[in-house]
Amino acid sequence: MKNTVTKKLLLGAAVLPVLFSGVAMAQEVPEAYAVDSVGEVVRDSSGDCWRTGYWTPAMATYECDPDLLPKPEKKVEAPAPEPIPAPAPAPAYTEPEKISLSADQLFDFDKANLRPEGKQTLDDLVAKLGGVKYDTVVAIGYADRLGSDAYNKKLSMRRAEAVKAYLVNEKGIPADRIFVDGKGEADPVTGDTCKGNKKTKALIACLQPDRRVEVEVAGTKETVQ
Repeated sequence: MKNTVTKKLLLGAAVLPVLFSGVAMAQEVPEAYAVDSVGEVVRDSSGDCWRTGYWTPAMATYECDPDLLPKPEKKVEAPAPEPIPAPAPAPAYTEPEKISLSADQLFDFDKANLRPEGKQTLDDLVAKLGGVKYDTVVAIGYADRLGSDAYNKKLSMRRAEAVKAYLVNEKGIPADRIFVDGKGEADPVTGDTCKGNKKTKALIACLQPDRRVEVEVAGTKETVQ
């Protein structure tokens, strides 16, 4: 075994000055193993690295002399951290929106049962507010000044209750989110522009804006990014 090693070293020492003289002269630091023009270690037909005359055990590499060095440990790369998902956009708060609906459009005159046209009006209202998660819905009924205060108060309350019942039963809005009130003939829109107290067609038509249901909606709406 010793003769083989000695022969390889001597052969390397004799041949290397001829084959690799240019490389050896160019190196400032002695090379332990012979390398070719592209920097690859030269190996013999047995696959062993060619040691130069400068080789010492301290210069051994595991690739060429695995018997002299411990096997290097594999470096385990830490897994890449999982991306942190972007937070979902917070629901946007919608400013309270008040809509005044004509009571004559919702109900027949002096009645509190919703007309088909009135139901369609409420359908359109809910569609307009699509995507809103309701916090509160306030429905307030009003009447004109024809009739007694007590009667108009009850009529306006019944109309507000009819609006709530439709929104709950047909549109699925939680009942505990809808508040109702009846103001009777309070807060007339017409002011004192309609003259007289006799229930004529002209006066009834003039007082039409006072017969109304005001619906105020507040809630949150999902934002789309």
